[in-house]
Amino acid sequence: MAKLLVSSASSVSCSSLSCQRTRTIAATNTVPKIRVRRISFPRVPDHNKALKAELNINNYIPSTAIATNQIKDDSLHYSALNSCKSDQVSMEVAKLHLIMEIVADRVEMHKNVGTQRDNWNHLLLTSINMMTLSAATMAAFAAIGTGNAPLLALKVSSTVLYAAVTGMLVVMNKIQPSQLAEEQRNATRLFKQLHRELRTRLSLGDPNDDDVNEAMEKVLALDKAYPLPLLGSMLDKFPRKVEPARWWPELKHWGKTKGEKFGARSKGNNGWDDRLVEELKEVVRVLRRKDIAECVRLSEKALKFNKLLAISGPLLTGIAALGSSFLGSVDSSWTVMAGVMGGVLASVVNTIEHGGQIGMMFEFYRGASGLLKLMEETIEQNMKEQEFDTRENGQLLEIKMALQLSRSISELRQFATLASTDQEKTSDEDFASKLF
Repeated sequence: MAKLLVSSASSVSCSSLSCQRTRTIAATNTVPKIRVRRISFPRVPDHNKALKAELNINNYIPSTAIATNQIKDDSLHYSALNSCKSDQVSMEVAKLHLIMEIVADRVEMHKNVGTQRDNWNHLLLTSINMMTLSAATMAAFAAIGTGNAPLLALKVSSTVLYAAVTGMLVVMNKIQPSQLAEEQRNATRLFKQLHRELRTRLSLGDPNDDDVNEAMEKVLALDKAYPLPLLGSMLDKFPRKVEPARWWPELKHWGKTKGEKFGARSKGNNGWDDRLVEELKEVVRVLRRKDIAECVRLSEKALKFNKLLAISGPLLTGIAALGSSFLGSVDSSWTVMAGVMGGVLASVVNTIEHGGQIGMMFEFYRGASGLLKLMEETIEQNMKEQEFDTRENGQLLEIKMALQLSRSISELRQFATLASTDQEKTSDEDFASKLF
């Protein structure tokens, strides 16, 4: 009986298991089989660029924008290269590109050096004034009593500070950092102007050897006019005779006329007539007699004032050092006045000289007179040419002179007419340039 129950139970369990197996098998048969494989995304064909761009935009918008701009820049770059390869680049074009690279490097050099020397002016001015006022304060405290060790230390410290300030002022007044910074600013502006001229010349096409030689002479003339080193080739900060600054080579024509260089075609008299000749003659006369003379006069005044301040500063600190060294040893009030008042006056003089940048003002007026001198020589050089075709285009020259003088063409013509009729009049309104 027991055997029958066991066998029946086993048969029931087996049947239930078989039912479950059949159900699971049936269930698994209805579900699709999933095979675990290495996941691989379908490659987008290269010809379907729209879909690829859409996928990239949906996933990575910032990087796609950068990549798109990069692709555009690269395409422009490669197209430019291909155009350059297709058209045989002449040796003159390659030379002008090389000179442009040198000029761009000069711009960065003078800009960095100018910033550095401007920092010198501010840092030295602040440091010297702090040292001078500290020495004056020490001298005032040391004058309170004698025979005391702390007061003796203050006297010695004041004397040492005054001596150091005197030496620093001599060096600072010799190199004139504010004037050095102005020189580098002028050099940066002029090198940028030369870079733009070369770029314009290349954009017009068909350069020759004369253009290359002219560009090289301009670079060398600028290097000579505004040197970078301090020792040896530094410009004299206190010249005996003030002359306009000169940064251009000797003016001459290089075969191709200036009008052709800037894309102007010669028609008839190359833009020249009797009216323009008389107009430019009057402009040259007024420039020489009034504008250049006035700029030179102002630069001479700035130079004299700067020289007076440059001598007074070290002299006052030297007197203050001498007075502070005799504090307590000589029973006199002059030592106290020299030790204290000398330092105070020296700080005032130093602030006026370097804080007011008197050396920069001298260089500014000297550079302005140089610009007017260049205009005068440009007009005279064109007047010397007998043939109109060898001159610079008259219309272009008139526009350039009018804008450099900060006038319109009508104002320039009206000014030339008034100057020719009233040659003896010497009022301030008769200056040719309205810019300075």
